[in-house]
Amino acid sequence: MMKRIRCNGSGEEILVGKIFCLGKNYAAHAKEMESEVPEEPVVFLKPSTAIIRDGDEIKIPRMSHEVHHEVELVVAIGKEGKNIRASDSAGYVLGYAIGLDMTMRDVQNEAKKQGHPWTVAKGFDTSAPVSDIIPAAKINNPRDLTISCKVNGVIRQKSSTRNMIFSIDTIIEYISSIFTLERGDLIFTGTPEGVSRIVAGDTIEAELVGYTTISHRVVQA
Repeated sequence: MMKRIRCNGSGEEILVGKIFCLGKNYAAHAKEMESEVPEEPVVFLKPSTAIIRDGDEIKIPRMSHEVHHEVELVVAIGKEGKNIRASDSAGYVLGYAIGLDMTMRDVQNEAKKQGHPWTVAKGFDTSAPVSDIIPAAKINNPRDLTISCKVNGVIRQKSSTRNMIFSIDTIIEYISSIFTLERGDLIFTGTPEGVSRIVAGDTIEAELVGYTTISHRVVQA
């Protein structure tokens, strides 16, 4: 079944297209991962089958013993565009959501050592929990939104989108210079510091503070 996400308010169901994700887009996270701050956006992809919605279970693959949470602001694209200028990017945004980029860190680290892609570590089923879309018109300032992640009620991550290395405008300009953006595409804009391991039995809550929250129980696949 093709994955869809819902627009808050209208209830419209949007078919999910491509899922772009930004790596190392917060300096403090790059530091905790012992990585250099990138000079241009680091982009990877997840399949749409990775999407789950509020209340669905996050399933830890048996091949991994170290799955991490990464809370992120998600940008939903509302219309097709190519070579979009940063100054025009807002006109292509349908809205915003909160999401989690679940990562098999042990699998990712081994892939890095071997010089292999991260697809398996990042794109497994249930690796992209995402909330309903909050229409762009309802977001006062996407450059200053607070995102947070709790595990079993304890805050693990909390930061503001003002701490992004590459702004939403810059990200859209960069991605659209390479890929045609289409309605239903999602952009996970990177995670702040504080990523950590989760295990079966945990409950993860991710929040776009003041707008929307998702909650997921973790189980073993």
